[in-house]
Amino acid sequence: MRTLICGSIAYDNIMVFPDHFKNHILPEKIHVLNVAFLVPDMRREFGGCASNIAYNLKMLGGDPLMMATIGDDHEPYSYRFDKLGLAQTHVRHVKDTFSAQAFITTDLDDNQITAFHPGAMNFSHQNSVKDATDIGLGIIAPDGRDGMILHAREFHEMGVPFIFDPGQGLPMYNGEELLDFVNKAEYIAVNDYEGQLLQERTGCTLEDLANKVTALIITLGAQGSIIYTDGKQIEIPCVESKEIIDPTGCGDAYRAGLLYGIANNMDWQTTGQLGSLIGAIKIAHRGGQNHHFSRDEIDQLYFEKFGNRIF
Repeated sequence: MRTLICGSIAYDNIMVFPDHFKNHILPEKIHVLNVAFLVPDMRREFGGCASNIAYNLKMLGGDPLMMATIGDDHEPYSYRFDKLGLAQTHVRHVKDTFSAQAFITTDLDDNQITAFHPGAMNFSHQNSVKDATDIGLGIIAPDGRDGMILHAREFHEMGVPFIFDPGQGLPMYNGEELLDFVNKAEYIAVNDYEGQLLQERTGCTLEDLANKVTALIITLGAQGSIIYTDGKQIEIPCVESKEIIDPTGCGDAYRAGLLYGIANNMDWQTTGQLGSLIGAIKIAHRGGQNHHFSRDEIDQLYFEKFGNRIF
C-alpha cells in the first residue's frame, strides 16, 4: 500500500551569530530597527515536511509517494531524490519560483530570527490527489493553504484515510475550516501547542476532537506523546537519545513511524513507540535528513527499548 505524503519540500538555510542578539538591538530604537549580523557559519539542509517524512518512511521499508511543488532551484533536491530512490512522479516544478525555504539565524542563547519564503509551495493546489494511483493512506502536512484544503477534499472523496497534520500551517485557518479538516480526516497529529490552538479555534476539547477521528495524536517533546483512541488515552514514553543536537524534523520522523504503523496494522502502543524511537534517532543529528538507519537496526533498538521485536 502506497502512502501519499502531501506537504512541503524546502531548503533550510541555517546561520549562527557568534554573539547575543540582545547586545545589538536597542530597545528604545525597536521602532526603527535596522541591524546587521555577521554570520561566519552557515549550512544548507534539505528540509520540508513531505521530504522529511518520505525520507524516514523509506528507511523503515514503507512505500512513500510525495506530492509537492518545487522551484527553479530544484536540481540538488531532484538529484538527492534519485539517489534515495524516492519517486518524483507528483513533485511538480513551478517555473519562475524558488523552492520553499527558511532562513534561520541563531545566537549563542539559541534565540532565533527566522524568515520563511513559501515560493513554489504557494502553488501546491496545482497538484491533485486524484492523479495518484494505488494509494491506501495519506497525510496532509504543512503546505500551501489552498493545496491543503483541496487535498483534504480529494482524499475524502476518494475514500482514502489520511492524517491531518497542520503543523505551522494551523494559524492560516479559522475554526470552521479546521473542523472541516477534522471531519474529513481519519487521524489528527499535532504537538502540544498546536493541540491547544486547535481547541481554541474550533471550540472543541481534545476529547471532542478525538471522538471525531480514529485517533488523535499529541506529541509532547521530552514528555513523550499521548494517543487518544477508542475512548482511551495511550501514553507513549519518550525514547532517550544518545545526544540532543537538533530537534528540527523530529515531528516528521515521528509521523513516519505513525504512517508505517497504520499501514501495517500495528496496534497504537507499538505505532507510537516506533514514532518515538525514530524521533530519538533524528534528534541526535543536525537537520531533518542527516540521520541513517536500517530496518535491522530499528528492530534491535526497539527490542532494547521495549522488549520485543517490531519486524
